[in-house]
Amino acid sequence: MLKSIEAVYRNGKIEFLETPPSISDVKVIVTFLSDEKSIDLGARGISTTQAADLRARLKTIAPDWDRPEMNVYDEL
Repeated sequence: MLKSIEAVYRNGKIEFLETPPSISDVKVIVTFLSDEKSIDLGARGISTTQAADLRARLKTIAPDWDRPEMNVYDEL
């Protein structure tokens, strides 16, 4: 089973943002995410107009998508 947990690397230590499940002696992979907030839309074939349109359309489903019971779809 794979489980992802958000964390912050600070002062040489990893600080979990949530409590990990009760697991002992397991391998982990740590991926450092970029702090960069911008996305190269052109490299993905998306114009700024298309991105704004998509953002506006997805905004309508955000409250439903962010509900805790929707987390079951993360496992698919």
